[in-house]
Amino acid sequence: MASSVGGDETPLRILMIAPTSFFSDYGGHIRILEETRNLQALGHQVTIVTYYKGDDLPGLDIRRTAPLPWHTDYEVGSSRHKIAFDSYLAAQSFVEALRVCPDVIHGHMHEGALIGGVLSRLLRVPLVFDFQGSLTGEMVDHKFLDPNGKVYPWVHRLERTITRLPQAILTSSVQARELLQNEFRVPVARIHPLPDCADTVRFDPQKFSPEAQQTLRRRLQIPLDRQIVVYLGLLTDYQGIPHLLEAGMRLVQAGENVHLLVMGYPNVQHYQHMALQLGLGTHITFTGKVEYRDAPLYLSLGDVAVAPKMSATEGSGKVLNYMAMAQPVVAYDTAVHREYLVDLGVYASPGDVAGFAQAIANLLHDPNRRAVLGQNLRERAIHHYSWANAAAKIIEIYKMLTGQ
Repeated sequence: MASSVGGDETPLRILMIAPTSFFSDYGGHIRILEETRNLQALGHQVTIVTYYKGDDLPGLDIRRTAPLPWHTDYEVGSSRHKIAFDSYLAAQSFVEALRVCPDVIHGHMHEGALIGGVLSRLLRVPLVFDFQGSLTGEMVDHKFLDPNGKVYPWVHRLERTITRLPQAILTSSVQARELLQNEFRVPVARIHPLPDCADTVRFDPQKFSPEAQQTLRRRLQIPLDRQIVVYLGLLTDYQGIPHLLEAGMRLVQAGENVHLLVMGYPNVQHYQHMALQLGLGTHITFTGKVEYRDAPLYLSLGDVAVAPKMSATEGSGKVLNYMAMAQPVVAYDTAVHREYLVDLGVYASPGDVAGFAQAIANLLHDPNRRAVLGQNLRERAIHHYSWANAAAKIIEIYKMLTGQ
């Protein structure tokens, strides 16, 4: 007999299927990590099945696939090798499902929902799909799929089939909910908006002393008199990195005493070369991968944070960490950014690099506005984007589906 949770609740056994190299310090991995930690804090048992690479984290039950014999590394995002990875993941998920006997299967991304859909029917347990963006939209963003090609309609049809498998779908934005309703005809009752959240305890600007910040700044060789524009996330074209570098070039050419602190991976050397060609030289620092535990200190150096992503379908969780750190945010004007930042964001039209650069410059010259926007954004993160509250909502959905 399972022990009680909070006195009279029966703990649930949750099988999470994560078709990625969990844990890595970016994007959807943070959502998986924080959901798991907070579900465990409520007394529930979570087992994560994932690819064979990734960091093991203390306190998490992570079960990995066997490695592929012919491919020892893999790309972020869409790749032809993912078919093989997901075949291995399906087999491992079946093994773990027999071991765990889950009450709920929680599939992340479309591959997780597809594998979970099969297991859900075999085991007769409900499936929850954590929808983090359109499959076809992501493949187009990654230039892995031609929206006008012959394959696109078949992939779109597959995505429509996957969205009909789960009994409940969690969406990271209201915009994603509307996409599911309008484009994939998912019944409204199955869709539950659950925005990405921020850990406002770890991401708290008051935790970092000026001495710690100065030490880090010297280690990164950033001149003490420069204002810092920070970016933390994946370094890819679809995240808008070329636009960020071009905006930085415009700022330097305009005589702004500014420094870009670009944190993340992959493709670091590629973008370093691009930055040199643009004349950024000593006005930019690429850190490479920054561990999640270290991210708050690194972000605390920023005077302005930026979100140049233009995707119409994916979330933008990095913005929530910026908000928690009380940083003003310059972002492209997309539905997801508007949902998080509302009228507290500073926006440029998607693709308008000149406007993006000007928005940054305006904030750099207005410290009072930066302070007010930053503090209001932190208050918004605290009150509207709590992982503890999100986990409680997930449990409500689990209970509804399992009849508890």
